[in-house]
Amino acid sequence: MAGTVTHNLPPATGGRPGKPLIVTEDVDLLDDLLRLCAAAGATPEVHHSVPERRGSWETAPLVLVGDDAARRVRRAVRRRGVVLVGRDQDDSGVWQRAVEIGADHVLMLPDGEQWLVDRIADVAEGVGRPALTVGVIGGRGGAGASTLACALAVTSAREGLRTLLVDADPLGGGLDVLLGGESAEGLRWPAFAASRGRVGGGALEESLPRLHSLRVLSWDRGDCVAIAPQAVRAVLAAARRRGGTVVVDLPRRIDDGVAEVLAQLDLGLLVVPAELRAVAAGGRVASAVGMVVRDLRVAVRGPYAPGLDDTQVAGLLGLPLAGEVPVESGLLRPDGGKAPPGANARGPLARFCKEFWERALTEAGGS
Repeated sequence: MAGTVTHNLPPATGGRPGKPLIVTEDVDLLDDLLRLCAAAGATPEVHHSVPERRGSWETAPLVLVGDDAARRVRRAVRRRGVVLVGRDQDDSGVWQRAVEIGADHVLMLPDGEQWLVDRIADVAEGVGRPALTVGVIGGRGGAGASTLACALAVTSAREGLRTLLVDADPLGGGLDVLLGGESAEGLRWPAFAASRGRVGGGALEESLPRLHSLRVLSWDRGDCVAIAPQAVRAVLAAARRRGGTVVVDLPRRIDDGVAEVLAQLDLGLLVVPAELRAVAAGGRVASAVGMVVRDLRVAVRGPYAPGLDDTQVAGLLGLPLAGEVPVESGLLRPDGGKAPPGANARGPLARFCKEFWERALTEAGGS
């Protein structure tokens, strides 16, 4: 069991790994906490009460206080990121003790072990602000969603942000091809098919192909066309923990794996060509996606049918307008003969993407 006392988050570590602090004299509880720290890849600092060394209590990114030590830490400086850990599920007094020490959470073992491992692992990885995660989906086939997804990722990387481009469409031919890197070394989706639980963010990043200063998770040319929802959830959660931006190219069909992706998006872009049939098709896609994605916007692509403009398309769909996606010639061919989408920093597509990121990151509270 894990219960929340307050809604405060633990202090951000600024991307630097930190050591959790354990405060307990309970030998059995300490053994369990050390085991969970080892499973999460973290080496803790252990004390029986508030550390005498100045700053240790205040600066540890996560403090695990055994229920036996609650009285000994009541006079400690109040801070975020304190978890009160016990074993007695029927002890109602634990909540009062948690309030007395200013704990964010109350956790009971063994039920809360996985939650605690995840929390400790966040500390071990130096997790700060999660990645701004944007999904791009076409209102109809051939709308240009993959092109826009690639351009957004290339632009994000050029602006100096840690960037991961995720290909969530197994039937799309592979975004690594669109980026000219189908032969680049690194893992593809099938390698993560058996992933369960937690995937290390740093290990994920290092395992993927690096193209145009960004990491790409794409499909190979094999027969695997589906990944279990649990694996999709674990991989995307790991990507988000690394910070920066994550761009996902989404298929128009919504299965269980895609639903896992949609649930982790901060923002969705529906790419709709400005013609009536595309608007009608886009409306059906918006109805399905909008049930999960809390912030769905439309990106309109010309040329425009008579009587239509971008604001009218957005009005017909009932969605906020993200802007008009410009058409840009000279993009990458399958033979790799030209630049990938967004590579020309002065081109109209790159300018659209740069302006999009400036707005989105400002809305999210900074990069």
